[in-house]
Amino acid sequence: MPKKLLNTNTLPTRVQERLSTWGRCIHTQRLRQRITAADLCERISISEATLRRLERGDPGAGVGAYITALLILGVFDDATPPLTPSLWSDFPHRRVKLSRQERGIEEDDEYF
Repeated sequence: MPKKLLNTNTLPTRVQERLSTWGRCIHTQRLRQRITAADLCERISISEATLRRLERGDPGAGVGAYITALLILGVFDDATPPLTPSLWSDFPHRRVKLSRQERGIEEDDEYF
């Protein structure tokens, strides 16, 4: 059995809630669309054990498997709305610079 990467006790509540919601969504949509577990597993290239973990909201299952399942079931955009560009785009050469005080440099007028 593969080792879990994440401990559910240390996950933030909101993360665990989101994974549980995604899992319920995957399970519900799979049944509504009459897709067998074997067929969905084949399309995602995962085992049935991994699908059961996804449907339970297990944080040890890969996020790629969750996202792929949501995409295949046609609910990707509803379940994972896109981020606004301001969150991920960066202006070139825009870096945060520490102040002289934060860098530990004392202002010395007689230095030069």
